[in-house]
Amino acid sequence: MSRIAQDLNGHHSNGNQPAAADVASSTMIRRILPSGRRPHVCVVGAGVAGMRCAQVLGAKGFNVIVLEARNRTGGRDIGATTMTAPESAPSIYDQSGQLLNREECKKSSALMWGIIEEAFDYSNKDSASIPDDQSLLDYFKIRLKEKDVPAPLAERVLLACRSWGDYIGGSIEKQSLKFFWLEETIDGENLFLASTYQSILDRITKDTHTHAKVELSTEVISIESHEPIASDDDNDQPSRISITTSHGDQRSFDEVIMTAPLGWLKHRSSTCFSPPLPSRLLTAIANISYGRLEKVYLTFRTGFWLPPNPPESSDSSSNSTNPFFTQWLAPSYTPHRYPLECVHLSSLPPPHAHPTLLFYTHGPLATHITSLITSISPTSPLYLSLLSDFLRPYYSLLPNYNPSSCEPVAALATDWTHDAFAGWGSYANFQTNSGGHLDADIEALRQGAPGRGVWFAGEHTAPFVGLGTVTGAWWSGERVAGRVVRLYSGRGKEEANGEVQGVGVGGKRGETGLGA
Repeated sequence: MSRIAQDLNGHHSNGNQPAAADVASSTMIRRILPSGRRPHVCVVGAGVAGMRCAQVLGAKGFNVIVLEARNRTGGRDIGATTMTAPESAPSIYDQSGQLLNREECKKSSALMWGIIEEAFDYSNKDSASIPDDQSLLDYFKIRLKEKDVPAPLAERVLLACRSWGDYIGGSIEKQSLKFFWLEETIDGENLFLASTYQSILDRITKDTHTHAKVELSTEVISIESHEPIASDDDNDQPSRISITTSHGDQRSFDEVIMTAPLGWLKHRSSTCFSPPLPSRLLTAIANISYGRLEKVYLTFRTGFWLPPNPPESSDSSSNSTNPFFTQWLAPSYTPHRYPLECVHLSSLPPPHAHPTLLFYTHGPLATHITSLITSISPTSPLYLSLLSDFLRPYYSLLPNYNPSSCEPVAALATDWTHDAFAGWGSYANFQTNSGGHLDADIEALRQGAPGRGVWFAGEHTAPFVGLGTVTGAWWSGERVAGRVVRLYSGRGKEEANGEVQGVGVGGKRGETGLGA
């Protein structure tokens, strides 16, 4: 059984028993409160992990409050759609802007995804022997040479594989091969959520309000843990943790569950927690990388790129476009030569289809695009103009483009890169030269610091198969809630597991939107 499968099988939300590591930790620590007093828990962050955690704890009778810095719930997960691997070959424009024929697109895509599958298998089986500095791009170069791939096709695949960065929010040059197995995601059909996650978030938010109090626009500034203090009055035993908020007030809790993004922890963990977090946790936070994935939506009056009628010819030498995915490989016709890919939302099923192109960006390109619009209102004509001007060299190559009638009428871009509450990025990824123990780093964050009442949840603490996904965020909130319940419960295995029935949420890697 692979390490991924072992980890998932050991996760308490996947079965009827808590994970072995959770049992070991929970048998060493027990909380005893005065008779009649309910445990008071603060969940920091109202993303999917925080809301799921609050639901479980509230349903078990805990007094739960969720503090959210934004003026809404959902965290980075608002209005999301899922980035998926294409079921068929994308349309590919080469470096000169020429559309490749269908057969060339199929060969490039099949070879690229085949090598990615081989890399997953190799990383899974031989992770221990792979050097920490070896990247996924290194593996591509090795395999293309071993396969004796003709130079033109090999060059094209090396350019196309850079789109892997749109799945992880980081460059393929820095993608760790040793820990590539951590990027493997949940088995099953790979779906694109046409209606966005908003209805799911609405349901989660409603359920959370049923079980917990949610306070918006309330940023946590500091978390101070205290030694338990004995009290003569059993009903007035002081709580163990003090939280100071942006409103200047201080509140006391028995447990604090931190679901802020990994990027936020990287910037604030050394100053937010008093006393400082254990060195093992600080090392884990430093070692796990944090990606930058940004999305740009351009809406047109019509989907001018769509063929008036479905193509009848099956000629593999013809130049035809994929109705869903398009890639541009290192374009020489732009000053920056950024490769790019987009999804055609016009190809979604009714009633969700609309004439919009969704561009995925990462790394320096994401930084560049967000720097163009970070201080400009999305309703400003300048905002639309800047994004249109930057992306015009790409979308102007699509079929049927006419500059007089095929320009965008609306635009919207994410800007997690400049968002402090998003941690100045999107979600965790796993890079080269990260200390060589990234799996153990994730496990350390999962463990948290229960002895001082501080716990962590979020996509960066998920089961390995759910890292960087909304599913993983959901599972992580559920798991840590179950652990907290067991600390206070002596009422039998079934209830102590801290599991309640609830709505399931899915998502694939790259879901920065619900992506955790």
